[in-house]
Amino acid sequence: MDDMEKWPEIEKAASGKRRELVLQGPTIDGRISSNRGLASAIYSLTLLNYLEVSQCPSLTEIHEDIQHLTNLQSLILCRNKLTSIPNVVGNLKSLKVLDLSVNNLRVLPEGITQLKELNTLNVSCNSLEVLPEGLSQCTKLSTINISKNRITAFPADFYSERLDLLSTLVASDNAIEQLSGDIHKLAALKVLDLSNNKLSEIPSDLSDCPKLKEINFKSNKLNDKRLEKMVNGCQTKSILDYLRGKGKGRQGEDGGDVDGGRNTDKGKRQQQRKKKEKVAGEQDELEELNKMVVRVLHVSDAPTALTVKVSEAVKDVRPYLVCCVVRGMNLKPGNALKRFLVAQTKLHDDLCGKRTTATIASHDVQLLKAPLMYDVKPPTQLKIVPLGRKEMTAVELIRHLQLEADELRKHKKRQNVTGLHKYLQILQGKALYPCLVDAEGQVISFPPITNSEITKIKKTTKELFLEVTSASSLQTCKDIMDALIVKMAELNKFTAEHQEEAGSDGEGEGPQEPAASREISSELIVQQVRTVDHDGNLKVVYPSKTDLSKDVSNLTVIW
Repeated sequence: MDDMEKWPEIEKAASGKRRELVLQGPTIDGRISSNRGLASAIYSLTLLNYLEVSQCPSLTEIHEDIQHLTNLQSLILCRNKLTSIPNVVGNLKSLKVLDLSVNNLRVLPEGITQLKELNTLNVSCNSLEVLPEGLSQCTKLSTINISKNRITAFPADFYSERLDLLSTLVASDNAIEQLSGDIHKLAALKVLDLSNNKLSEIPSDLSDCPKLKEINFKSNKLNDKRLEKMVNGCQTKSILDYLRGKGKGRQGEDGGDVDGGRNTDKGKRQQQRKKKEKVAGEQDELEELNKMVVRVLHVSDAPTALTVKVSEAVKDVRPYLVCCVVRGMNLKPGNALKRFLVAQTKLHDDLCGKRTTATIASHDVQLLKAPLMYDVKPPTQLKIVPLGRKEMTAVELIRHLQLEADELRKHKKRQNVTGLHKYLQILQGKALYPCLVDAEGQVISFPPITNSEITKIKKTTKELFLEVTSASSLQTCKDIMDALIVKMAELNKFTAEHQEEAGSDGEGEGPQEPAASREISSELIVQQVRTVDHDGNLKVVYPSKTDLSKDVSNLTVIW
């Protein structure tokens, strides 16, 4: 039996019935070294749907008991020193994301081919020489990264029409010698990176991939020197046009083949390709018009990333919190800010159950004074500058709101009520109130009632700090935050497409730029934010790879 006192993260995950666990860094690595592996108790956390063990060079193997974690959707085992993965990983039937990058793997278990729900496989930066036969059985694969290995060829069954969702294939920095003409069977392929390999030919059939948008064949010694020059300097379309021309050049004038019939179906394929291209072109044009892009920035890529410390005392009041930072949200033009605030209110009324299930708050990052602390205070000691008001205690604020609500009811003007009165009953009977406090001790958020005027967002706000709190569950917070970010992406796209609205309700912001000179990108960047306990142990990071995974057809999330 492992000494659970040495693994408080596992003990908390078990007692709190958590669905996410992250173990990483020197402290964890030291325990793994002294324990000669992970604590066996980790394999009893059967509720987990996200498990990350990373940056632990003492971790060289994973026990077969991993098969008990059947609810796992994401398994992140990157930046360790793993030399093998047990074949029973194939029993994790719910797994969608498998990241084994930056380890010492020489072979992958065949069990991986049994992961029918897998959509992302990252095995980059290992010492793999082959991939397992049967990957075509993983029919939901959309992204594969096998870069920086020693792979010489793709498995025979890899070029399969069954992989009709595979859109990104990164296989750079290997020793791949040949790309089969059957590559055209990967009809959903949009990104193909085979740079720095040992290719001598690029098959003309590649031009039959109807959705291909980005290819990289740099640093390959191609026999066709003109093509080699093109891949080092030309756009994807030019290269595909050249390959298409080469394919036509090998056919006879009547559409027959000039090479003795070795490619007798080439003419038919060319006709099929044209039809596919036309349909795919129309689909891509529609997709492009409707596309919303959210790019996730990992905490490790942002040295100044915000961290929120959570007090132990919130456990009995409002224990669950997730946060993130969003950049790229354009609030300046027209009614963009108003639309965002209206959308937040609608989420409060609908998904948040009139704030009884969860509460959203948004702040201007430039006005925050980090680090932040999620804590509780007695009502008489909690002081805040509520939105649109002067500083007062929570007791005074609630009394003011109650009096306002009573007065408005008396005059039968409920439609003019501030809206906050309907949330007052949520705090009835509470001896302590939850609050988010900045580095100077100022309360910037008092959920579920209000946030502070001090960090209020404006049209000029360029970075937003978002928080979602709940007394229900951590997953509730994540679901609400997912919905908020998707809505923000929709609003940002709308704003980008209606630039003529800019300045229609300006608030002394100075002269507006001409529409033609303004940035019209609607891409959002979501910066991960960690919440940690009083001792600095990670509680949750948002977004993780299981977040923002809802089936929104026109939303692209880039990790």
